[in-house]
Amino acid sequence: MSRRSTGVGSAWAEVQRQRQRQAEAQQRALVQQQRETERQQRAAERALARSRREQQAEYRSRREADARQRTDELDARMAELAGLLRAGCAVPAFTPADLLTPEQLEPFAPGPLAEPIRMPRPEHYVPQQRAGWGGRRAQEEAARAQYASDLQAARAAEEQRQRRLAAYREQYDRWAGQRRAEIRRQNAGVQELLEGAGRAEPDAVQEYTTAVLYASRAWPQGLPRQLSASFEAPERRLLLAWELPGPGVVPQAASVRYMPGADRDKEVARPVAERRAAYRDVLAQCVLLVLREVFGADRAGVVESVALNGFVDETDPATGHRAQVFLASVLVDRRDFTALNLAQVDAVECLEQALGGRLSPRPDRRAAVPPVRLPGATGHRVAAQGGGEEPDLLAMDPLEFEELVAELFRAMGMQAVTTVRSGDGGVDVDALDPDPIRGGTIVVQVKRYRNTVSPSAVRDLYGTVQSVGANKGVLITTSGFGPTSHTFAHGKPLTLVSGTDLVELLHQHGLRGRLGPGAPSPAEGPAATAGPDDEPDASVLGLRWDGGVRLDVCALVCRGGRALDDDRFVFYNNTRTPDGSVRMMPGLGEDKAALWVDFERLPAEADRVVLVAAVDPEADPDADLAGFTGARIRLTDPAGTEVDRLEVADGRPGETALVLGSFRRRASGDWTFVAGGRGYGGPAALTALLHDHGIEVE
Repeated sequence: MSRRSTGVGSAWAEVQRQRQRQAEAQQRALVQQQRETERQQRAAERALARSRREQQAEYRSRREADARQRTDELDARMAELAGLLRAGCAVPAFTPADLLTPEQLEPFAPGPLAEPIRMPRPEHYVPQQRAGWGGRRAQEEAARAQYASDLQAARAAEEQRQRRLAAYREQYDRWAGQRRAEIRRQNAGVQELLEGAGRAEPDAVQEYTTAVLYASRAWPQGLPRQLSASFEAPERRLLLAWELPGPGVVPQAASVRYMPGADRDKEVARPVAERRAAYRDVLAQCVLLVLREVFGADRAGVVESVALNGFVDETDPATGHRAQVFLASVLVDRRDFTALNLAQVDAVECLEQALGGRLSPRPDRRAAVPPVRLPGATGHRVAAQGGGEEPDLLAMDPLEFEELVAELFRAMGMQAVTTVRSGDGGVDVDALDPDPIRGGTIVVQVKRYRNTVSPSAVRDLYGTVQSVGANKGVLITTSGFGPTSHTFAHGKPLTLVSGTDLVELLHQHGLRGRLGPGAPSPAEGPAATAGPDDEPDASVLGLRWDGGVRLDVCALVCRGGRALDDDRFVFYNNTRTPDGSVRMMPGLGEDKAALWVDFERLPAEADRVVLVAAVDPEADPDADLAGFTGARIRLTDPAGTEVDRLEVADGRPGETALVLGSFRRRASGDWTFVAGGRGYGGPAALTALLHDHGIEVE
């Protein structure tokens, strides 16, 4: 039974791969941006050329140049594939010392805090204007007073700078000490791993080898790295399964030509035989490169032979299921392999003739070859790296999740460490942004929740920011935030990062993570154990107005301008929706009416909640909305704390029903309020309003 390695070597390998993914992500973003810029430029040039006949010749020349450039890119890609082995051999061989992490850290960089405040100089406060004896004396006294005031202010500013600098230095020293301790623990574990591998301990050899291959710098960018391995100590044989690239790695087009008559580019297909030969050559180069990395990293000579089986992991078009198909297989002794001059060999002939391996004659058709020996074939434990889905953030251990968040901040160019579990004041990660303008101390709280984060957590974070004197607070969750939380955070040094935003940030910086499929019902709690203060992010909408008119306040749960159904109309005869997400409640304090709304529990298809006010025909049969003035909606959280006040339009004479406004769901999932103001008159005003929203009233 295979299981993924979780030791020090595996952790080190994942760190190296994260760094490579970060570099690759940046490179892909740069190339994509450049290509998009070029595409937009070409599109603009094509439009200009069509409208201006006199530029047709230049336009054609540019299009032909574009086609030649694309052809050159295809040729360069084929040359890159043909030289995979030579390029890999040019990279220095891996050494065991590469596993060790140097203790050198980013230097302390306080930025402007390192510059002392300049003190005022007395000679700069000498009166410049001529005056009589009495006037001169008054000028000198005013200058001395100004100097004393400026000196006092400068000294106060200098004292504040020194306090901030000391606090900044203390935080840096604390981070540096924790980071050095982490590095020393990791290096001690690496040293233990290397010693075990030197003694030919199977677990250590497997973990060391898979870590080396997974983090290899010689392996080409963009190719898969999924692998599994087991070590047979008596024979000193390493059994290895390695994922190979699919046929799509070889471009199907051989060149691009511009066709002026049709004003379009035409791709000339690469011959099938050429693509097949190129693909076989790529597979053979990959096999040889993996063997080179295995034997090169084993400086102690523990591994005497390697049984390598290369497979592709793709969807089988015949069955529609993913399957592993072995396309290459070889059993190699160290002596035979080290005698090769890899930089000069023909990869296919070397694999098949010199090493006696097997390579699929039709790999593009998934013609399989029998593997010589697979990892775990004799019951040995199997170590694996790569492959599988990205880690599920919802199922991740809380400590691992916090460390992943800290790694994200480090990938963004900051200094970050996780805090001690006790006495951290609710802070999970301490971060330090060295940027002299936007930088400073950042406190981070992490909520691995499934349901919406309570607004009390946002308020608590703000209190922590103020108490510790941080520059900013960041609340990161695997779920999301309701409108109450966003309203409270607005204008404050707080940043709320939802689960979808977190996944996007991880991918942007070369890290991995996904949110688990599906979501629990609203009755379920967060993924982590919830505390007593984790109330649902429900909002209370309290309505108050001037004037003595008696009103009924109603709500419609809609998609667009139409109610989902009649049960989604909440009024005095239907006090709640079937799912309980919207309910009527008595007004509190000065509120004359109120509604309870849990935005998180609204149906997925609902994109707005429309608020309506209508004259109570029984209490005020002859009234209209002329007495409905100074109206406002108080948005409060479940604890009764007011977080926002929403202004609504006044009523007008003759109107008896009014659309107060609506909460609308934005593309990001947040809710925003849009004021209304449309009024309805006559005895059937409310009926007409409901009819416009798809509710039939008898």
